[in-house]
Amino acid sequence: MYDDTNPEKAVISSPEYPEPEEVFWVDGVGVYGHFTVDSPSDDVVSYTYSFPNGPHGIVYTERPGAAVTIPYLPLTSGPKDLTVHAIDRSGRSSGVSRYDFNVKSGRPPVARWKLDDPAGSRTAAADTGTPARAGTGVTFGGPAPAGTRTTATVRLDGSGHGFLTPDAAVTDTSKSFAVSAWARPAETSRTMTVASQDADEQPGFTLGLRAPGSGPAWSFTIGGATVSGGTPETGEWAHLLGLYDAETGRAHLYVNGHEVGSPAEATPAATPGAFQIGRAQGATGYRDRWRGDIGDVQVHDRVVVPGEATELARRKPESLGHWSLETEADGVSPEQSGGTPLRLGGGASIHRDSGNACLPDVDPDCTYGPPTLVGEGHLHLDGESGHAAADGPVVDTGDSFTLGVVVRLADSAPAHPMTVLSQAGEHTDAFKVRYEPSTYTWQLVMPEKDEAGAHETVVSQIEGADGGEGLGHRLAVTYDDGTDTIRLYLDGETSAEATASLPNGWHSTGALQIGRGRVGDGWGEYLHGDVDEVQAFSGALRDMDVLGLGWGTDPCLC
Repeated sequence: MYDDTNPEKAVISSPEYPEPEEVFWVDGVGVYGHFTVDSPSDDVVSYTYSFPNGPHGIVYTERPGAAVTIPYLPLTSGPKDLTVHAIDRSGRSSGVSRYDFNVKSGRPPVARWKLDDPAGSRTAAADTGTPARAGTGVTFGGPAPAGTRTTATVRLDGSGHGFLTPDAAVTDTSKSFAVSAWARPAETSRTMTVASQDADEQPGFTLGLRAPGSGPAWSFTIGGATVSGGTPETGEWAHLLGLYDAETGRAHLYVNGHEVGSPAEATPAATPGAFQIGRAQGATGYRDRWRGDIGDVQVHDRVVVPGEATELARRKPESLGHWSLETEADGVSPEQSGGTPLRLGGGASIHRDSGNACLPDVDPDCTYGPPTLVGEGHLHLDGESGHAAADGPVVDTGDSFTLGVVVRLADSAPAHPMTVLSQAGEHTDAFKVRYEPSTYTWQLVMPEKDEAGAHETVVSQIEGADGGEGLGHRLAVTYDDGTDTIRLYLDGETSAEATASLPNGWHSTGALQIGRGRVGDGWGEYLHGDVDEVQAFSGALRDMDVLGLGWGTDPCLC
């Protein structure tokens, strides 16, 4: 057989996403579309396809000339297109077929209880859906996770009266759905339920905390499948999202906006029973009752895509202090917003830009000094006793935090390690940012316990010492308690070597130190060089926000 004819172009259609001539904007992010592709040629055996930003690939027909269906899950809204080439038995390709469609933003939740009702309430108002009655073991008006839009939460006492329910089902678990909530356990030694929905003497799904022999973990269970991951901590907020994707038949779990565990194959049945907050149905009654706080419970009747899961869990960092180090009075350099100042110790001084060029060849009495790092001044430290300190701790090292600083070393070959930032506990520094000359690296050091000689987690970035020249380097450290991750940034960049896991951060009580760290029972590792633009935040800044540190202004934390 000799084939010298290209197949005809494919014809594309979709019931969920018609072309703009039929319906301009169509639902939406998190809702699958199915695109039927068919060529008039009877010898087509496959089609290559591509969506913008993926996916792309090849799909084969069941028999020559048969149509195929391509599923697609929109992850973002806006104009989209599908391009297709038909391929025949001899490998010849048709011309390109293009199908345009427009995707709306994802549908809002079908049920939502913000749980921010006034103290003393007995019913939780529904932002969407049916109000939920509360048992007598529920206390309204509890604290909310910092940096979120949640303003209040409920506390459940773990008893038979600690629950909320709308007394009705809110989702069909045989179809795609997602359930999410903020949760803070008061204990982690037993299995507890944040949300579930009744079935026949068992829950159709449960989202909450499991306490197996290997230790507590967050979990999502549906249709005989369980996905577990993350480490619950007593008294610590976490955002949980359980997802069942009916298209793939898989269950997923997100903790603090990051997918954990491995997606599991599930076979759920339709669940006719009532939705529950704080308990799960059992053969002889409700069990696995929640003891702790819960806030902002949401249920979606679609796939919540990864970007949405991250945004639901986002905790906006808040500025704790910004020290420009351009002025001082009586040994004190102010914080920009009138907060806690930095007190300068011996060997520390503010270097100011005189504004006049220094030309030693013309004026022998002229004393040349390096340019200021940022703005009109910076802190100069002599390497012997020079330091600055706050009156107490600035960041909560047991929770997520970010610190940024601009630093320039005076020596090109320092003789010993030099610390630029630290904050101590009772027995050791909770963190230390220092230069280690033996390895030519900037290091972030965080001991795992407040004990002398405790094991230290160290991440580093290679960089030669400045030698008193240049514009210095912009260092930043982040600790994300939600993902148990620490990172060190050098001039806005991080790497695998500058990232590590730190499961349990601990709360330090010592003052923030600039230019020195704890050594044994005293102070040491004094910095010889210049420091500027010290900035502190609660919460872990994103990579894009870290790029804004060290330029004299606070980044836009949108």
